[in-house]
Amino acid sequence: MQLFFAFVAIFLICFPISASAEGEDEDGPYSGKYLGKLNSYHHQVSGDVYAVNEYTFLITGFNYDGNGADTFFWAGASNRPGPQGFIVPDEYGKTNILDRYHNKDFTLTLPDRKKMTEIKWLAVYDLNNQNNFGDVYIPEDFEPPRTQAGGTFSKRSHNVSSSSIEILDSKTIRIYDFTYDGRGKRTFFWTGVGAQPSSRGSKIPDERGYLDPIRTYNKEVVELELPGDKTIFDIDWISVYDVADNENYGHVLIPDGLNVPPSLVKITPYEFSLPNCRQLHKDLQVSWEVFGPQITFQLSGQVAQTDYMSFGISGSDVASQMIGADVVVAYIDDIRGYTVDYNITSLAPCVQVLGQNKGVCRDDVVGGLDSFQLNTYSRKNGINTISFRRTLKSSDDGDKEIFLDRSNYVVWALGQLDSNNEPAFHTHYPKSDIVIDFNTTEPVNDCFSFTKRMETPVQLWERTKIRDATIRTFNAYLGPSGGMRGYQGLTGHVSSGLAWYINGYMIPELYLKRGLTYTFQVRGGNNPHSPEHYHPLVITDEPQGGFDRLSDAKQSEIRVLAGVEFTRRGRPKPTAAGPLCLSRYPENYDRRLDDNFATFKKFNRSLLNSCSDEPPALLEITPNITWPDTVYYNSFTHGNMGWKIHIIDSYTNLRNGANNLAKTITWLPALIAVSLYLYL
Repeated sequence: MQLFFAFVAIFLICFPISASAEGEDEDGPYSGKYLGKLNSYHHQVSGDVYAVNEYTFLITGFNYDGNGADTFFWAGASNRPGPQGFIVPDEYGKTNILDRYHNKDFTLTLPDRKKMTEIKWLAVYDLNNQNNFGDVYIPEDFEPPRTQAGGTFSKRSHNVSSSSIEILDSKTIRIYDFTYDGRGKRTFFWTGVGAQPSSRGSKIPDERGYLDPIRTYNKEVVELELPGDKTIFDIDWISVYDVADNENYGHVLIPDGLNVPPSLVKITPYEFSLPNCRQLHKDLQVSWEVFGPQITFQLSGQVAQTDYMSFGISGSDVASQMIGADVVVAYIDDIRGYTVDYNITSLAPCVQVLGQNKGVCRDDVVGGLDSFQLNTYSRKNGINTISFRRTLKSSDDGDKEIFLDRSNYVVWALGQLDSNNEPAFHTHYPKSDIVIDFNTTEPVNDCFSFTKRMETPVQLWERTKIRDATIRTFNAYLGPSGGMRGYQGLTGHVSSGLAWYINGYMIPELYLKRGLTYTFQVRGGNNPHSPEHYHPLVITDEPQGGFDRLSDAKQSEIRVLAGVEFTRRGRPKPTAAGPLCLSRYPENYDRRLDDNFATFKKFNRSLLNSCSDEPPALLEITPNITWPDTVYYNSFTHGNMGWKIHIIDSYTNLRNGANNLAKTITWLPALIAVSLYLYL
């Protein structure tokens, strides 16, 4: 509970909620239940006070001249402020004497889990002369904002059902035991006003921020956030609604007058100068304007500094398809913005296959032209906004034509850039078809403000270390890299989509002793025609991998320890390319759900193995005294697929170190207790 209070305070310090001076002004954002203005007696104390929940006050526009001698926020249960009370920690959780405040917004949390219903007033009080500078009173029948229970989804069709919903705050609804069979045509979470759901509603992003038709659910807990600046006070119902047939599959009504906490979501209004705008995801918008033979685009995305935004024309005329797509990759570095033209021939980083570049490759690398002309770029409040233009029909044969006489299937993606500012495997992308008509007679705009919650750390999958002295053979094959719980979270590196699995574990850390011989049985694919599944194993002193993709200068800086030999011309040639053995997803699985698995063990059990009958390639190594203490196993062709090998001199020392650490942890509480006793 204390962690929650700290979270509330830190969030509102970083992202303060603005509020109307008149309290629950219909024209301003909801800030909680209004308690009133601070009664001002001395030292220019003023401000408006709200109840965020039963433990937390929000004070907006607070002023105090700072000239009191021994002044604190003070609360108590007596009839009026006096010496019988207690200090309320300031917005930083400190009990320091108050300094000067000027028109400041912040939260105060009652200490020791005290509740507002247990006090009668909050004051700015000077303990030295027992003088009250300003106060606000808590009404006797006061009910602080709390999470409110709602109804259940009506059972109409497509197995839509749920247990009771919870309205957590003014923007967040949690649905328990939600079920839907996924067989609707174009079915969304849908909201609006009126007695019953209708086509006049609007989409609610799903629990992952997507605006695609929703997936199958089976008694799942689903948490929805209302889009933009919309709150529960603006809606009457939430529905599972099919827009193709204008059919309501099931809905729940939202009661009036709910006394819920204000949302802790930061809302950033969208800005665009072009007449048309389409919301692709909660965190991505595209806007456009056609002028003569050219079209101007603007991409706006709530992304990290090292992320890219990608948008373009599908590789298929009848579906949204990445393969064959013609896309722009837009990003901003520390200096400027970029819009780079890419051609996608395979869902893999750009690699050379028999002298030709295949994968996600820049147009100028595959013999084409960069057809995008950068106009403007900016990064503000965590949002990248980049505008650019291109001709509708490019002179580059590799570019897709943008049609005005019919709709266009498009694709988009968000992801991280790798160390070479190339797009790594995308973290966000659609699974359904997206169609845009770029030549509308009237402007179209379904965009809404960006919203952002304070991020909570992802609970990573377990880290595996293989340090058994009896293991001398390692079975190396390929598998998916998982979501943020997997490769990316465990290593801090961007992912290529695949990772090495060693003896059944994803990227375990290996402990090998100098002077002993070890064998890797490699099954990473031996078909050099495949840009996705050709992964000879290499061991180097560099963590990123992808040795074959590096420039000659970069390669010369890396020490190759195993898996590569050099031709007479000095070109690297892999020596450990074995047949393909791949742990793969089941058919129709959505890999965007990887983080739903609490452990790697559960994730791994969901995969299917597909392995060739050919014998593996063998990579035999004997670490010696010249090897560094830490080396890395990786793929020869792709970066960021492997992890660490620790080269040690003795397994005994390793075991003793672990035992000593365990003993230290065992005795630590006793040592702390003795130290405290001696200190006191």
